[in-house]
Amino acid sequence: MKSYDYLIVGAGLFGAVFAQEAGKAGKKCLVIDKREHIAGNIYTREVEGIQVHEYGAHIFHTSNKKVWDYVGRFAEFNRYTNSPVANYKGEIYNMPFNMNTFNKLWGVVTPREAQEKIEQQKRQYSVENPKNLEEQAINLVGPDVYTKLVKGYTEKQWGRRATELPAFIIKRLPVRFTYDNNYFNDNFQGIPVGGYTRMVEKMLEGTEVRLNENFLEKQEEYKALAETVIYTGMIDEYFDYCFGELEYRSLRFETELLNQENYQGNAVVNYTEYEVPYTRIIEHKHFEYGTQPQTVITREYPKEWKKGDEPYYPMNDDKNAELYGRYQALAKKEGNVIFGGRLGQYKYYDMDDTVEAALECVSQILN
Repeated sequence: MKSYDYLIVGAGLFGAVFAQEAGKAGKKCLVIDKREHIAGNIYTREVEGIQVHEYGAHIFHTSNKKVWDYVGRFAEFNRYTNSPVANYKGEIYNMPFNMNTFNKLWGVVTPREAQEKIEQQKRQYSVENPKNLEEQAINLVGPDVYTKLVKGYTEKQWGRRATELPAFIIKRLPVRFTYDNNYFNDNFQGIPVGGYTRMVEKMLEGTEVRLNENFLEKQEEYKALAETVIYTGMIDEYFDYCFGELEYRSLRFETELLNQENYQGNAVVNYTEYEVPYTRIIEHKHFEYGTQPQTVITREYPKEWKKGDEPYYPMNDDKNAELYGRYQALAKKEGNVIFGGRLGQYKYYDMDDTVEAALECVSQILN
């Protein structure tokens, strides 16, 4: 007899939801994580009363009421609405592109004027068969929006010039002809009061958790403990990169505690010119409408991923899709191991997608 029904590798959102549901069904679970904390990339730590998003800003948003009701069992969510602004050479623009943006760019007031201006630019500058991201973006929104709000940010994020990036990366750009700065169109949106770590702690109540444990260093020992492994780490690393490395983009964070009440007046400010090395500055207290006398800011610097770095964004192009397919075929042959989550499935998941995928996974297994 094995000691546990499930060994869950990764104490992030996918693993925590799986552990919660399996535990409710009477299954015995062990959750391990190589980090010194739970909650994965949504981990928040308190600094001077401020919940700091340690691995970048996370705003929960969804139109799936089942998922919204589910996370609401473990946290009270505030009414935070994601309304980032863009800073281009000291000029401030609302995101996503909307009437406030177009008024600042061109002085237009009505949706019709804005549409005519964009169409005029598209007619003047578009190309028939865009060969790269720059040509594709100009075809979609024209050169003014592209130059000030897309070009530099995208080049920093991907680590390549826009003329070197494939056109398919940008299939569309969100353009709204309303004076609405809400970035998401979802029905539900907010931040858990007291931070995400507290929410994940509640999900993991009653489950044994071991931190600072690297599954791949003790693989046979850990597999011997449980009937089934739920693996949420990197699928290529699990197979020792036998077909080569999947590509990711990574991030470096630079966090400061400042002795002032308010640094930038908004939780998220994107820096869209290429010459500024970071893509955005997060001011964490604004996620929870904080009134603390100090503030904490984080600058985000995109970088190339290499072994040992944290993988944040899968590079979902044709080359990596083919490589992932080969690993996926191996995974299907792996007895009693189920691969889940963003890294296990090499897929960019929003938090609501992660919750939904974990609920589906545990439901299929238990039923």
